[in-house]
Amino acid sequence: LLESGVKKSHIIILDLDNDKNILYRDPIKLGQYIRSLCKDDDKYYVIIDEIQLVYSIVNPNLTDGKHILAKKDDKEIISFVDVILGLSRESNIDLYVTGSNSKMLSKDVITEFRDKATNIHISPLSFEEYYSYVGGSSFEALYDYMKYGGMPLAILSSEENKKEYLKSLFETTYFKDIIERNKMNKSESLDELCNILSSATGSLISSSKISSTYQSVKKEKLSKDTIDSYIEYFKDAFILSEARRYDIKGRKEIGALKKYYFVDTGLRNARLNFAFDDEGQNLENIIYNELIYNGYNVNIGTFESIEKDSEKKSIRKTNEIDFIASKNNRSYYIQVTNDINNKTTIDREIRPYILLKNHIQKVIVINKPIKETVDENGIIIIGAVDFLLRFIK
Repeated sequence: LLESGVKKSHIIILDLDNDKNILYRDPIKLGQYIRSLCKDDDKYYVIIDEIQLVYSIVNPNLTDGKHILAKKDDKEIISFVDVILGLSRESNIDLYVTGSNSKMLSKDVITEFRDKATNIHISPLSFEEYYSYVGGSSFEALYDYMKYGGMPLAILSSEENKKEYLKSLFETTYFKDIIERNKMNKSESLDELCNILSSATGSLISSSKISSTYQSVKKEKLSKDTIDSYIEYFKDAFILSEARRYDIKGRKEIGALKKYYFVDTGLRNARLNFAFDDEGQNLENIIYNELIYNGYNVNIGTFESIEKDSEKKSIRKTNEIDFIASKNNRSYYIQVTNDINNKTTIDREIRPYILLKNHIQKVIVINKPIKETVDENGIIIIGAVDFLLRFIK
C-alpha cells in the first residue's frame, strides 16, 4: 500500500490480542475508535486482527446505556458482526478482518454478511512462492517442500524447529478451533481419525471404510455419522480438501468413495510424526493443491471398460486417473508417480490413457528432474518441478 502512494496515516492495523487494545473488544467502542481515526474523505485501509475476541453485549438502549455482556439466550445483542457491517458502509474505509475458525467459519461469513463482504482464503505458500524464497536446486527445494510444506514459520526454522512447530499447530490452532467451535471435548477418536486420513492421503476411501479401519486399530466403534461430522470439521478448519470422483464416460460425479488431501504436506507429515514420509503421496497431494491454487477445477477420474480375462471371458474393470483438471479452455488428465523406470509402473499409469479414446491432453508427472517430452502415444511426460513452475501456469 505504501508503495502505491497510500499515506502511512491511512493504514490502520489493530491487533485485538494485544493487551493495549483490550478496550476495543467492546463492539461499540471498537466502531467508535476506528471512525475517530478516519478523519477525512480519503480512503483508509483498516486491518483488524483476531476479530473473534470482540465480545457481544446487550443493546445499550435496553440497559440504560450500560454495556452488559450478553448471555447465550439474549436476543437484542451487539456483536462484531454489527461493527463490521457498520464500518463496511463507510465510504472512506476499506476494511479487512481476520479471526479464528472457532467463532466464524467461511460459510458463516457468507451467511452473516451476504453481499457485504468478500471471503479471502489465504493458503500456505505455493511451491513457486516457496522456491522464490529459498532458491538453490529446484529439485531439492521440492523435496524439502514435500516434507515440511509451505507454512511461513516452517520455512524460516531449523529442521527440528520445523517439526515441533508443525506438530504444535494441530494442538494450539487447528484442534483448538475445532473443539471450541463444535463445543466438544478433545477425544482420541478425533486424533486417530486425523492419523488415518494422514496415512490414506490420495487413497479412495469412504466413511464406512474408515469406520472399519478405526475399529481394527482402536478395537472400538466409531459411527459413520461421527466420521462424516469430524471430516467436515477438518474441512471447515482448512486442514483437509475433498476430491470427488467423476465418471468420464457418464460425465457426472459419482459414488461415496472420495480422496482427501491436506492443505499442507508439512501438516500431514506432522500428524505422522514425520515417520511415514511417502514421497509419492506427498507429491500427489502437492499436485492437487497447486492445481486448485492455480484456478483449476479438479476431480478424480474413473471409467469402466470391458476386457477379457485369462479365460477369454468378458469382465468389467474400473479404471482410475489421478486427476481431471480443467481451467477455461484447458483440460488435462493427470497421472502422478514417483518413478516410471519399472515397466509395471509405466504400464499401470499409461493403461487408462490407452483405453480412453478422446482428445483431452494426457499427462504423467514424475518425481524426477526431467523436462517435458511426448511419447509415441502423444502422452506428455514431465518432471514435477517443470510441471509446477511452468506447465500449469
